[in-house]
Amino acid sequence: MKESIIVDTQNKKSVISRDIYGHFSEHLGHCIYGGFWVGKDSDIPNIHGYNKAVVEAFKELDIPNLRWPGGCFADEYHWKDGIGPQENRKKMINTHWGGLTEDNSFGTHEFMGLCDELGCKPYICGNVGSGSVQEMNEWIEYMTFSGVSPMADLRAKNGRKEPWKLPYFGVGNENWGCGGNMRPEFYADLYRRFQTYVRQYGDNKIFKIAGGANVDDYNWTEVLMRNAHWLMDGLSLHYYSYEYRWEEKKPATGFSKEGFYRIMRNALRMEELVRRHSEIMDKYDPDKRIAMVVDEWGNWFAPKPGTNPGFLEQDNSVTDALVAGITLNIFNNHSDRIRVANLAQAVNVLQAPVLTQGDKIVLTPTWHVLHQYKGHQGATLLGTSAAYSYCGVKDVPDYNRSLRGIEAKEDVIVPGLSVSASEKDADSKSGAKKQYLVTVTNVDAESSKEVEISFANLDGSIKSANASIVTGEKYDTINSFENPEVVTEKTLAVKITGSNTVCISLPAHSVAAVTVLA
Repeated sequence: MKESIIVDTQNKKSVISRDIYGHFSEHLGHCIYGGFWVGKDSDIPNIHGYNKAVVEAFKELDIPNLRWPGGCFADEYHWKDGIGPQENRKKMINTHWGGLTEDNSFGTHEFMGLCDELGCKPYICGNVGSGSVQEMNEWIEYMTFSGVSPMADLRAKNGRKEPWKLPYFGVGNENWGCGGNMRPEFYADLYRRFQTYVRQYGDNKIFKIAGGANVDDYNWTEVLMRNAHWLMDGLSLHYYSYEYRWEEKKPATGFSKEGFYRIMRNALRMEELVRRHSEIMDKYDPDKRIAMVVDEWGNWFAPKPGTNPGFLEQDNSVTDALVAGITLNIFNNHSDRIRVANLAQAVNVLQAPVLTQGDKIVLTPTWHVLHQYKGHQGATLLGTSAAYSYCGVKDVPDYNRSLRGIEAKEDVIVPGLSVSASEKDADSKSGAKKQYLVTVTNVDAESSKEVEISFANLDGSIKSANASIVTGEKYDTINSFENPEVVTEKTLAVKITGSNTVCISLPAHSVAAVTVLA
């Protein structure tokens, strides 16, 4: 059976914000220390203390923004502990992640320097859970005020005379949970108070992000929008996909076909979450001024055996590549509301694009999908429709209900394809007017698919086409330090079959990116 995708070249929708392709760096495990940061005296090749290979890997992805210092760590982080001479910085216990000593050698100056090296925007998350209004107010002054003031003077004393540009600031993190176990009404009032003191100094305009809902807590979104929507520029949403229910995380590899389809189903659930939270936001913000900020997303599996369970290290396989493809297609297709997102996390933690081991790095299957998709950044979303088969498993044990002693079965059936498409002006040297990028994920665990892509209402005809594929022998194939290039982005054959159509053959469990010039 041939699957069919129609891209309507005249149905131009929202611009796909570059910031949808952001990343997240928390003081957790080896994301910062041993990941981005190795120190200036390290034998590992570095740029002012930043791991040179890691920096180059993320620059290749053209990452638009980086979120820091958390996560849960943000609401126990006190920024003044991380400035000044290294030997004078206060040590603390990282109570959320492993109970290790945090020496604060990576602080505000180091993070802003990292963003400079990466060429990306800083997105800082402030401490509402255990911090004060004064502390947040002074941090903003320290980073962004250009005149004479106590905090600007302190910044200059620490080696930085000119202020930084701070585009994004989150007022707390997961304040329904690790950030204070608050009720939405209480946090809404705190947000109103704290954001008042996130001052806009000079021409630095800070995009203020309120801490939003956990998964399907629609009441949280309702309360925040009702009570504070006019004071926010963005509202966050956190959602992690997994094989079984949250309390029963399973390993990142070695799962069954049924487990694979459960992961796919959970990834596809992002569509429902975005739609339903958007409907609530639309009631208070019909013009979509406020961005949905999905600043934590990705797969969350059980920690890798033999590692510190508080470091959240997990293998990254072809399945993670598919979840990235599905999720980014959803974000692209809802780019009228979603304008910032951050994959969790950048290095060595959860669904990391990059893994490190001493001076070695591995680019994971997820990295290769991000590389395929980077052409969507800043492009214009096009309307798509698809006719596809469904795939999955039927009549399998319902794990969630069996945990409660109920013998039950379920069908785990999912759509076979996930797709998004965009356009931008073509390079004038190509002789074409437009460049189209169509990204397609084949969710089928076992079957390849013949896919015809038609470009409806095309002005002219297709001049050239090329495609790439990310897949592996199995859906849980990984890249390891011993074999780092088992899963990479490879060339995929694409055939021009008409003035406005192309055809590709998608292997099972794969992600494709098709570029067409017309």
